Amino acid sequence: MIIHLGGSILVPNGGPNVEFIGRFREFILDFLEEGKRFIVVAGGGAIARHYQAAAGEIIDLSDEDKDWIGIHATRLNAHWLRAVFYKQAHPVVFDDPTKEIEGMDKYNLFIASGWRPGWSTDYVAMMLAKRFEVKEVIVATKLPYVYDDDKEKNGNAQPLKEISWADYRRMVGDKWIPGLRLPVDPIAAKVAELEGIKAIVVLGTDLMNLGRVIRGENFKGSVIK
Repeated sequence: MIIHLGGSILVPNGGPNVEFIGRFREFILDFLEEGKRFIVVAGGGAIARHYQAAAGEIIDLSDEDKDWIGIHATRLNAHWLRAVFYKQAHPVVFDDPTKEIEGMDKYNLFIASGWRPGWSTDYVAMMLAKRFEVKEVIVATKLPYVYDDDKEKNGNAQPLKEISWADYRRMVGDKWIPGLRLPVDPIAAKVAELEGIKAIVVLGTDLMNLGRVIRGENFKGSVIK
């Protein structure tokens, strides 16, 4: 199973969310004992935006460099997660979803980070799903649903419990902009639609609900398919 763990819950204010990751660690360990396998893709979060903004105060920062800053923020977060799971996770962080990694059959937990400019870690999650023929990606964010408008700007935005990729892509467009805040970025959405991959968007900090998704039970969240 692939979980895209949003940076907004990993490092919500630019610092590690220690309380949540402590709970997430125990949560994953329980499922590993049941024989489940996971790839956890780490987002960048506030730490990426802080560094992007800081550089932007000094120079006119290109989109490519904004992306690279974001990518390295995801790598820091991914290495933090790998360290937290050092006894269980493969010792090498997936920093390229196409790269072969030795000893994969010996582990049930893998941590992944950002890769290249031009998209977010959503795209990495979808590329890993394509590579390993996984048909569902859990998108764990700070919001419990996909909404018909920006929920942070419009308190009246309505949750969409199910939406097609075609409708979702019409809503978000086709262009990636560094720092864009969407449940699934436009480039990743295109891959998911082409490959028939379902995204399940849930509130990442609600681990009881996340467990229902993993077990195939009824859950609170949005499905994009």
